Amino acid sequence: MNIMNKPRLLDQVRDKLRLKHYSYRTEQSYIAWIKRFIYFHEKRHPNTMEEREIESFLTHLAVKRNVVASTQNQALCALLFLYKEVLGCELAWLDSMQRAKRPARLPVVLTVQEVLNLLK
Repeated sequence: MNIMNKPRLLDQVRDKLRLKHYSYRTEQSYIAWIKRFIYFHEKRHPNTMEEREIESFLTHLAVKRNVVASTQNQALCALLFLYKEVLGCELAWLDSMQRAKRPARLPVVLTVQEVLNLLK
């Protein structure tokens, strides 16, 4: 297959997602995150980018866009899929990417007086 007949990157992503029977909503989400990643890096092809570009994108999401951990992890999953499944990159840094952690939620414990006030 020559360059002229090779599908575009996002079409390759769609094809791979469908081949692996991912849901349509997952497909939409992954495509959107990959587009955001490419636009964030001024339309550079992901083949030319490595770990520091992914980290800078994820950091931008957390710091500038104030996204929650699950959103940041969804973006990471989309990028890992792109690099591992579509581009075929088996690089060590892909497996060592840190996932965002949700902050610990402390339970609210009411005093006896607060409970009595609530029950009045």
